[in-house]
Amino acid sequence: MIYPISWAHAAPYLGAAFALAYLLGSIPFGLILTRLAGRGDIRAIGSGNIGATNVLRTGSKPLAAATLLLDAGKGAAAVSIAAWWGPDMEVVAALGALVGHLFPVWLRFRGGKGVATGLGILLGLSWPAGALACLVWLAVAGASRYSSLSALAAFGLAPVWLWLLADPQKMEFSILMAALVWLRHAGNVRRLLAGTEPRIGGAGG
Repeated sequence: MIYPISWAHAAPYLGAAFALAYLLGSIPFGLILTRLAGRGDIRAIGSGNIGATNVLRTGSKPLAAATLLLDAGKGAAAVSIAAWWGPDMEVVAALGALVGHLFPVWLRFRGGKGVATGLGILLGLSWPAGALACLVWLAVAGASRYSSLSALAAFGLAPVWLWLLADPQKMEFSILMAALVWLRHAGNVRRLLAGTEPRIGGAGG
């Protein structure tokens, strides 16, 4: 059951939805899990990123898988909870969770690149579109073994899936999300063009 909120009273609720989703999205699971496992500070390993791909460089596939699931889960949870109060709240929460992951206040606004959290958000907004985005990531990763290229393809095509399977508001948000994820991968794009981008399981990136 959805409880719509009139625009006359929406601003405080939208602000609260963004703030709460931001806090959820800003939980640095990769950093927390690697420290709890005695692997040190993930920011001093490989690319310095806090996401699952860099956690994999610690040599622990279970830690990487847990990071992937938790990062995706926080994005999906933020959207799914907010959806009870209508589509506007849902999209605002999606933005909050993504911004929280990319720019967490706890880490001086130096967060992850938004891939797992973004895929979780897509699954929350429209599970068929999210599933297609995940399939694109897996297909490109399997063919190229480039995590960054897989992310660029998955998020670059996400607006198409949401345009076909969801609604214009979610499709417009996915364009913004794709732009943010691509911007966070600017260094990866340069390395891909130069032929120096490490493949999945390699060092750096």
